[in-house]
Amino acid sequence: MRTFKDFGIKAEAASFVGDKIKITRILNKEITVYAYKIEDSKFGEDKKRLCLQIEFDNEKRIVFTGSVVLMNMIKSVPKDDGFPFKTIIIKTDERYEFS
Repeated sequence: MRTFKDFGIKAEAASFVGDKIKITRILNKEITVYAYKIEDSKFGEDKKRLCLQIEFDNEKRIVFTGSVVLMNMIKSVPKDDGFPFKTIIIKTDERYEFS
């Protein structure tokens, strides 16, 4: 009889850990970004949301945002050697940006 290990099935990437924090609480403060996901948003058809795994004040936290600018910027970070990275999220002309 085969064992489960024989199937060679690996667990998917671990889910994000930590309490949710509002983006307004981390604005203009240094954070470390460890990973991200872009998922379907529950707030509108064909809308996406960005989920960030961050560290803020020495604690792992999760941030959600619908910011298209942040989504476009983070997709440009090289996945293989770009993470983790330090950044500050700023608000410029009513939009969020990494600085």
